[in-house]
Amino acid sequence: MKQVLVVDDSTVIRKVARRILEGMHFSIAEAEDGQKALSLCGDRMPDAILLDWLMPGMDGFEFLRELRAMPEGNHPKVVFCTTENDVAHIARAMHAGADEYIMKPFDKQIVQSKFEEIGLA
Repeated sequence: MKQVLVVDDSTVIRKVARRILEGMHFSIAEAEDGQKALSLCGDRMPDAILLDWLMPGMDGFEFLRELRAMPEGNHPKVVFCTTENDVAHIARAMHAGADEYIMKPFDKQIVQSKFEEIGLA
């Protein structure tokens, strides 16, 4: 079973994402910030990461840069999950190594569609 790491400082978003992704037959790990997410990736690199942009401490952009520098850090598909709809933010995320992005709020159809686009659903 493929594993998805959900990284978001919002408990509600993590819970919604978990329910959607478990329904898609993924195993789920959660982190409330980028630092904890890096630690989890060091223990077991996930197949995909659903990543919030704005988090306290280490934001999603900084996490992504550090992830991609790790051994096997290019393996996970990364989907940014954000309220930012500015084209510059999206371009910055894609340039840093994100594979796709979704806008909050999201639903199962949106997540499934994006995961299909990156070859995971």
